[in-house]
Amino acid sequence: MINNYSNTAQLKDLMTVPPMTATQHAEIMRKRNEQRRKIEDAREARKAEQEAYGERR
Repeated sequence: MINNYSNTAQLKDLMTVPPMTATQHAEIMRKRNEQRRKIEDAREARKAEQEAYGERR
C-alpha cells in the first residue's frame, strides 16, 4: 500500500514555501481522481473477465 503521507522534505522547506493555490490543488485532485478511476475500471474489467471465463491462476 502506498503511504501518501510520507515526505522527505525538511521542515524548514515546508514552512517557508508558500501554500499551493486553489488551482494547483484542484489539478492535483483531478489527477488523483482520474488515476483512481482508471484503477477501479481495471479491477472491474478483470473481475468481469474472471467471471466470464473462470478464474485463471
